[in-house]
Amino acid sequence: MNIAALASPRLWAAMAAVICGLAVLMGAYGWHSLEGDADLRDIFMLAVQYHMWHGLALFVIAWLSDAGGRAGKFAAAAGAAFLAGIFLFSVNLYVQATAGDPLVPGMVPVGGFALMAGWALLAISCLLRGPKASAG
Repeated sequence: MNIAALASPRLWAAMAAVICGLAVLMGAYGWHSLEGDADLRDIFMLAVQYHMWHGLALFVIAWLSDAGGRAGKFAAAAGAAFLAGIFLFSVNLYVQATAGDPLVPGMVPVGGFALMAGWALLAISCLLRGPKASAG
């Protein structure tokens, strides 16, 4: 699947809703299952925060992905970067907090860079988005 195929607002909105729902689930799990270890709980809840914030950012991707052209492609690329960042950053921290080691060692910083790249791509998408004709 290419980036242009990901320019579906409904797809991005549905993914955003699922990702945010999973963040709530993970937050509840982490808060209750790690109540005996404050340090592990802090790591887990940091992962939840980044998971949720970037899940919410996917709703912005849904909104921008219908722009078409380069703006839509940059929005879709930003969404892909956010998804990769959520997995590499948050999921690795979830596993580290519950199992002792990250799922993929060394990938937490890579996930952080993916999240930063997503924000840069999102900014480019916003700059490329042309003005919409107002309904009159």
